[in-house]
Amino acid sequence: MSTVTTTYKVSGMTCGHCEGAVTTEVSAIDGVTDVKAVAATGLVTVTSTGEPDDEAVRAAVDEAGYELVGRA
Repeated sequence: MSTVTTTYKVSGMTCGHCEGAVTTEVSAIDGVTDVKAVAATGLVTVTSTGEPDDEAVRAAVDEAGYELVGRA
């Protein structure tokens, strides 16, 4: 199965701790192989096996305490 890279816009991240919280939660989603959160841009890049479940990503970002705006 090929990997898919998807970038999301997340509001509320301001620091490295924010990046870590989002990365931890999104990394726990089945099929996710890599997560890169950048507070400065508000972008979270998710690499996964197959198309990611946007609602699962939204729930993970919400659990971390931030808001998923949508795909970037």
